[in-house]
Order: sequence, then structure tokens, then C-alpha cells
Amino acid sequence: MSFAKKLIDFFTRKESAQVGGGVKAIEKQAAMGKLTARERITTLLDRDSFHEYDLFVEHKCQDFNMDKKKLPADGVITGTGTVYGYPVGIFAQDFTVAGGSLGLAHARKITKIMDHSVKLGIPLIGINDSGGARIQEGVNSLAGYGEIFYRNTLASGVIPQISVILGPCAGGAVYSPALTDFVFVVENISKMFITGPEVIKTVLGEEISMEDLGGARVQTEISGNAHFYAKSELECFDQIKKLITFIPWNNTKKAKPFPPKLPRPVIRIENIIPVEPYKPYDVRDVIKAVCDDSDFFEIQDRWASNIVIGFARINGETVGLVANQPLVLAGVLDVDSSDKAARFIRFCDAFHIPLITLVDLPGYLPGVDQEHAGVIRHGAKLLYAYSEATVPKITVILRKAYGGGYIAMCSRHLGADFVFAWPTAEIAVMGPEGAANIIFKAEIQSAENPDEMRKLKVQEYTEKFANPYIAAANGHVDAVINPEETRNYLIHAIKISENKSETRVKKKHGIPPF
Repeated sequence: MSFAKKLIDFFTRKESAQVGGGVKAIEKQAAMGKLTARERITTLLDRDSFHEYDLFVEHKCQDFNMDKKKLPADGVITGTGTVYGYPVGIFAQDFTVAGGSLGLAHARKITKIMDHSVKLGIPLIGINDSGGARIQEGVNSLAGYGEIFYRNTLASGVIPQISVILGPCAGGAVYSPALTDFVFVVENISKMFITGPEVIKTVLGEEISMEDLGGARVQTEISGNAHFYAKSELECFDQIKKLITFIPWNNTKKAKPFPPKLPRPVIRIENIIPVEPYKPYDVRDVIKAVCDDSDFFEIQDRWASNIVIGFARINGETVGLVANQPLVLAGVLDVDSSDKAARFIRFCDAFHIPLITLVDLPGYLPGVDQEHAGVIRHGAKLLYAYSEATVPKITVILRKAYGGGYIAMCSRHLGADFVFAWPTAEIAVMGPEGAANIIFKAEIQSAENPDEMRKLKVQEYTEKFANPYIAAANGHVDAVINPEETRNYLIHAIKISENKSETRVKKKHGIPPF
């Protein structure tokens, strides 16, 4: 065969493999408001940066007439490319080919690009759109899932792993995204669940739609399984692109610095916090008042909203922010907010991202529901994550820091490198009202006017203990600062902590309170 004929044969084979499930299947995909797998890759990555591998991989299944079926690219596209010039590994399941079902060859393509990404030290993006295990391949498809889960775990904390749910993701398939660092979902397109509506109806007699069971809103607002919500695939890709700019390629590097920018002048930090200690405000305004260009990239903004997490830049350097949110439940810690913050802290620690903690909370949320839900165990996750973290840890106490909440929010006692407090800070075992009722109980009860005496004692306790100066006098707070100085103190603390080094007791790994 001549060179020209070989080229023609190559192009014919390539075109056949790239066409996916054919015109009708692609049209059906478009009718559901979904891009094809290849369109998703080329839209997300920089123009002409995608290089595909394993295009000609074929399944080896002989049963159930599978030997007569040809599945182009075996239903998954894999390769490497760049996002804003940042290198990434990527795979996208092709629902137009056998419903994107996962067989052994399909899985091996995915695990190969996973191994490749770890070896090259680049982030991995997985676009999930699959009907699940390929039933015709039986246990081999289950083996494929197991090999993917194993690699997700080995890659955890080594390279950033990003999952994008752009179709159904059911059964064992959902565990791979759950093992990754960030999960993106899209309104009316993403579906995640272990057992689908039909199984639930058969086993429990309950009827529920796929959307109500595991749609994008459910996963971002109720379960907390997903981190980012978008109304379209294009909006989702923009979110992914922005995330990539905040994180490093792998755990041996730091996030790429950007040119420093001042916060926007319209946000004045001294005007944010109300004079009244129990009046709510939006802690995100404080964040925007200190970070570059007032640009805060929030994560999981729809779930456990009593705590705020996300990325920003201060003087050009990426930082991770954890902040109590007084607008929601007064910023208390509970089961979900502890889980949310602890996981984010561990990500930042794994990838050399300094942590800034903004404190304003009355403590842990009391109640039978919380106790029975395991707030002790879940709350301990936050203690563990902060104590384990060795990246620079900077804490600013804005207002209330009571009881166990004071300790849990990266206090000096959990290894904070710098603890600053505003003059509005109240650091105490409990709030003035509760403390006065206990400490001055006898005096209040014996007074001619108990209500008036209680007010006086609350005021006395507030003036004496509900301030930052007792903690500062004991060295638990490094500096009481003017709120307008916050950004300068943070810049200095980050800069001076650049070469921070901590020696820990040698061990295989700790045992966190999962």
C-alpha cells in the first residue's frame, strides 16, 4: 500500500472513530441541550490545544452480540490540552456511543490518562456523561470502576482532580466524582444518585423524579455533593477555567502569582460591621475589602451557608478563605459547615495554599438534631483539619469568638501562625448574657429588680471580658489591629511565612474523624 493510500486509510479510520454514535445520536444529544463530548473538550480547552490519545481503542467483549458492535473510541475521549495556558489531562464520556457506558477498555483509557496526569504533575478534568456500567461486560465493567476509584485515591493530594457532571451519573459511577476535589453540575442536565427512581419505587414504593432525586439543585443545596452550580454548560466551563487559575498544577508547586491589585475603593472595610454585636452582616464584604480587585471565588455557596469558603488573591498570591457567615444562623458551626470547611482546609494544605480564617460566631449549633446527627464527630473534623495543616495559617477575629467555636476556628491553640483581632472582637467562654446568668446568678436572684441587675451584670461582664485584650494579654492574640490595617497585616503575614517549615512526628498517616 502506498503512502498516499495509507494516509487515506488513516483519515477514514480517524473520521469514523471521531463521529461518535452518528448523526442521529448527536442530534438527540443536542435536543437535550447538551454539547457532544468533543465539543465539550474543545470549548473548555484553549483553541487547538487538545491532543487526543487512544482514539482507536476497541472493546474485546464477545458476549451478547457485542463482537458485532463497533463502539467508536469505546465511548470516551481522552487526551491533554491547556486552559489559559495551564496544562491539564482530560477525559469526556461520549453518551452518543452506547450511552457512554463503561466497559473495561473504556475504563483503561480513563485510568491511562489519570496515570499520565499524575506522572506529568498536571490537573485532571473528568467530564461524566454515562448510563453506568456496560452490562454486557459484567464483572469487567465493575473492575474498570474499581481501577478508577483506586487511582482517584492515589492521586488525591498529588494533583487537583475536577469532575464535571454533564448527564446521568448513577450507581458506582458517582463514587469517582465523590473522590475528586471539585464537582461541577449544570441545571437540568446533571443527575447524580446511587439508585435511580425506578429502583426506589420498586424497593420502597416511593415515587420521585430524577431531578428531585439527584439534580443539580439537590446536589448543591441539600446533599453538598457538588461544589459549583451553573445554568448552562458554557457557564460551567467558565467556572472551571477560573478555578484552574487559582490552584497549582500539583503538590510540588505553588499557585501561579498574578500582578497585585488593590481592592475596589467602593468597599470600605470600616463600614461593614454594625456597632450592635448581634446585628448580621455579609462576611463576603469583609473578604472583598481585603482581597485583590475584590474578586472572591466562592465554593459551595448554596450549601452550609453559615460558613463561607473559597479562593482569592492577596498581593497577587492565591489564598484560601474560611469565614463564619453572620447572615446565616449567626455563623454557628454545625455538622455540614464543619464538613465543608474541613475538606477545603485539607485541599489548601495539600497544595500549599495559605489559609486565612475570619472569625465571628457564637459557637456550635445546639439542638437534639445536631447531637443525633453526630456534631461531635463532624465538629472534630474541623479541629483535625486545622491542626494537621502546615501551610501558613492566619486568623482574624472580627467579632464574636465564643467557647469551642473560638478554639475550632484556627485559634493559636490549633497552630495558627498569626492571630489578629479587631477592637470589636469578643473572646470568651460564652456570650455576656449567658455568662452573667451563671456567674452572677445569686446576685441577680436576690436583687430587688432582677431584670435591672441582670442588665448591669451583663454590661459589667461585657466591659471586663468580652473584648480582645484579655486574650492579647495572655499572648493568644498577636495584635489588636485597626480594621483598615487588615490587608497590610495579611500581606505581611503571607510574605513572612513564605518559607514556613514544620516538623511533625513521623507516621504513615493520621486517623481523622471521618
